[in-house]
Amino acid sequence: MPVTGAVMSQLLPAALVLFSGGQDSTTCLAWALSRYERVETVGFDYGQRHRIELECRETVRSGLAALNTDWGARLGADHMLDATVLKSLGETAMTHEVSIEMTEAGLPSTFVPGRNLLFLTLAGALASRRGIAVLVGGMCETDYSGYPDCRADTMAAQAETLRLGLDVPMQIETPLMYIDKAETWALADTLGGQGLVDLIAEDTHTCYLGERGARHEWGYGCGTCPACELRAKGWESWKNAS
Repeated sequence: MPVTGAVMSQLLPAALVLFSGGQDSTTCLAWALSRYERVETVGFDYGQRHRIELECRETVRSGLAALNTDWGARLGADHMLDATVLKSLGETAMTHEVSIEMTEAGLPSTFVPGRNLLFLTLAGALASRRGIAVLVGGMCETDYSGYPDCRADTMAAQAETLRLGLDVPMQIETPLMYIDKAETWALADTLGGQGLVDLIAEDTHTCYLGERGARHEWGYGCGTCPACELRAKGWESWKNAS
C-alpha cells in the first residue's frame, strides 16, 4: 500500500516516473519527489488522440519545481520515447476516430492492448541505463475501466519480468493502485497543498478527446468522456468530504 502524507525521513536513491501530463501521473510525480533523491520522468508518444497531454508535460514539470525548492532540486531529466507502433497494431478510441463504447471483448474501446506492458518495458530499459531501480506509475484498479494492464497482479508480474530480463533489480511503485479518484485529489492536497491542487486542475490534461476549451472546477475537458466524468466525480466527492 502507498504511504501517503509526510515525506519519508530518509530519501531513497532514484526513481523514473511514467509521466503523461495527466492528473494521475502528476500526483505520482509529486509523490516520488517527496521520497526520492533524484527523480526522472519519461513520456510516450503512441499516436494518442489526446496528444495535447504531451504539450502539458513541461508546464507541469516546471510548475512542480516552482512549488517546492526541494522538489525542484530533485527533479532530473525528462525523456520522450516513440511508442507509435501501438497505433499501427489496430484501432482503439485512444488512437483513432473510434466511438468510446464497450466492445464485444467486454473491454472499453479506449483500451490499448499492450500499452502499459510496452511502456513499462521501455521505461525499465531506460531506467537500467540511467542507474535507476524504481519505476513509478499511475496505474489503479480502484477507479478504472477494467484495463487488465492496470491491475496489481500485472504490475507484480511485469516487475519480475523486468528483473529477470534485464538482470538488474527493478521495482514498480503504484501509489494510486488502491485509492479512488477522490482520494487521489486528497493525496495531491496532502503532498503539495492548494498549490499542487491548482496546478493539477489548471495545467494537467485527462480528457480522452483532447478538449481544452471548457474550464471546469476540476480542469479542462469535454466533461462527458469517461476520463472527464471520473475526474469530475472524484473532485466533487473530495470537495464534499473536505
